[in-house]
Amino acid sequence: MAESDRSPLKRFVVAKKKISTIFDQLLEYITEGADFVEGTYRNTELEQIATEQQALVIRGYTKKLGVISEVLARNHMKVAFFGRTSNGKSSVVNAMLWDRVLPSGIGHTTNCFLSVEGTDGDKAYLMTEGSDEKKSVKTVNQLAHALHMDEELDAGCLVRVFWPKTKCALLRDDLVLVDSPGTDVTTELDSWIDKFCLDADVFVLVANSESTLMNTEKHFFHKVNERLSKPNIFILNNRWDASASEPEYMEDVRKQHTDRCINFLVDELKVVEREQALNRIFFVSAKEVLNSRMQRAQGMPEAGGALSEGFEARLQEFQCFERTFEECISQSAVKTKFEQHTIRAKQITETVKRIMDDINIQAADKRINSLKERDDKVDQLDYVRSQLGLLTEDIKGKIKAVTEEVETKVSSAMTDEICRLSGLVDEFYSDFHPSPQVLELYKNALHKHIEEGMGRNLADRCSNAVNASVQNSQQNMIENLKPLLPSSVQCQLHMLIPCRKFDLSYDLNFSSLCTDFQENIEFRFSLGWTSLVNRFLGPKNAHRALLLMESSAQIPRPLATTSSAPNIHALTQENVSQEEIMFSIGTGLASLTSKSSMTVVIVTGVVWRTIGWRLIAASFSLYGLLYLYEKLTWTTRAKERAFKQQFVDYATKKLQMVVRFTSANCSHQVQQEMATTFARLCQQVDLTQKNLSEEISRLTMKIDQLDAVQHHSKTLRHKATGLETELDSFIKQYLQPQQ
Repeated sequence: MAESDRSPLKRFVVAKKKISTIFDQLLEYITEGADFVEGTYRNTELEQIATEQQALVIRGYTKKLGVISEVLARNHMKVAFFGRTSNGKSSVVNAMLWDRVLPSGIGHTTNCFLSVEGTDGDKAYLMTEGSDEKKSVKTVNQLAHALHMDEELDAGCLVRVFWPKTKCALLRDDLVLVDSPGTDVTTELDSWIDKFCLDADVFVLVANSESTLMNTEKHFFHKVNERLSKPNIFILNNRWDASASEPEYMEDVRKQHTDRCINFLVDELKVVEREQALNRIFFVSAKEVLNSRMQRAQGMPEAGGALSEGFEARLQEFQCFERTFEECISQSAVKTKFEQHTIRAKQITETVKRIMDDINIQAADKRINSLKERDDKVDQLDYVRSQLGLLTEDIKGKIKAVTEEVETKVSSAMTDEICRLSGLVDEFYSDFHPSPQVLELYKNALHKHIEEGMGRNLADRCSNAVNASVQNSQQNMIENLKPLLPSSVQCQLHMLIPCRKFDLSYDLNFSSLCTDFQENIEFRFSLGWTSLVNRFLGPKNAHRALLLMESSAQIPRPLATTSSAPNIHALTQENVSQEEIMFSIGTGLASLTSKSSMTVVIVTGVVWRTIGWRLIAASFSLYGLLYLYEKLTWTTRAKERAFKQQFVDYATKKLQMVVRFTSANCSHQVQQEMATTFARLCQQVDLTQKNLSEEISRLTMKIDQLDAVQHHSKTLRHKATGLETELDSFIKQYLQPQQ
């Protein structure tokens, strides 16, 4: 067991385990890398960082590495034994296995290819080509019987013999030994080579030392040499124990065989250098070695029994062959089985490193650009917010100034128009008649005429100036807020906020304003008592005075003080100090009237005596003629003039009451118009701020993703570097020539 543990074959087992571990790690790494690259490629926020081609390349590596891992798991060292029939190929295999595994000896010839490999089970079995049936084999005789009884087997078929590893140490180290039919039994050498030789690590030509190398043997290995580059070939000159009968010729025969074998390996095949050729040629007796080893396995001395002279030398040479063979096949198998896979693994890791470097560079560039873009967006958002605050205060001040200007302008214009109201009323012409129905129609038409006329005059005086001021202010708003908007919105600003003509609505509503107007177009003599009182006291005070006089004339004098007290108290409750003054005047006139009869008699007597009756008669005649003239001239036209004058007086007072309200209403309209425009602009600015905030959030998320991509790509690159280090270590330890 100790000898087996020191066997060079262990090198292949350890190397296989190590390279398999590396490839498992590489497959896991490539799977992770493929998921990463594919995820990066499919991320729409990270366009042009990873390409579809990169994702396909790495994904393709996962399939290739999976296949390589399966191949590595099945890989084993393989030695193929060739030679003419009955040269002892099976005996050599059995001797190396320290047991009679394959049928050999007289009466047993190998009629097909037999491979012997280890099994972890404790029972031997065989499997024929094209069948998965495991046929149990307990003894060599059963194996020989099974081979000869199967009529379907021919020289080109393979039978796999699985022998328990516990019974044979050589099979514990992933070594497969292939026995073959004689090279002289078939002409289908090419198919043999294609089927059984292309994956062989070592070829053993078993020759008969009692004869020379035959052309059939040379021809076969020439074909092998054509298909494989410098195959490892050992030549065993078997049955060397026959030379013991002629010791005097032993050295000459050995030299003759050695020279021919060297010429064949060096000059014909050119597979080794001349100084190395001696290490590939051995003179042995496989039958002797097998017998001695089986005796040793049974606890008997190795040299016991009938052995020819020189057995110890031949045994040592066979052992030398085994050591040389094991060293050769171990190195060769490691190289042939693992070298190309190792090179391919390094190519894969190098490609993946380049891909990760490209992704890292692209992510770094994108991150720098995104950081710069985010900083620009943040600066732009801060600028928009600060400027919007400043402009809001400034525009509010401008709106206030414009509205105050409009209020002043409308108030002034309306005051002027009130002063010109009589002219506007005089311009009205319509059918007039004192009947209530006609008067109502007349008043409605007059209301409409005045409302339209004053509205038109106010519009002529104010609307153009106000519209120009509003449009100028709106344009200033747009120009001030325009820099805060993106260029795409600036180009469409005239569509979003159209500049339209602004028309003030004065809304005088004359019908409601003068709804309580009551005209008085009854005839009144200009020198009559009522007219004189109106002329001296004014219409309002005269009306009150006349009412007091009527009440005083109807009530006796002694009761005037007491009976009139409620009326006086009522008047004092309704009016203030001015009303009290007028009440005193009315009381005096009432007192005077109560003595009128006496006064008329006295005055008439005095005048009569002073100026005479003729002058009095003339005065009364003139007074009567004047009354008659006025009565005759009180026509419909005169009534219309009186109506218009009364209406002008009434409407003037009413309009003066609503001047402030109308001007405030107009200024409110202007304020609403400008505020609406500003609100629309602010809405666009708010939308811009929202878009900037969303863009900043998107860029922040993108930067985080790019950071993650950079970190992951660096991590994967470091892993690739680690795998490369392990591959380099494997190459240095197992694939490079040992110094």
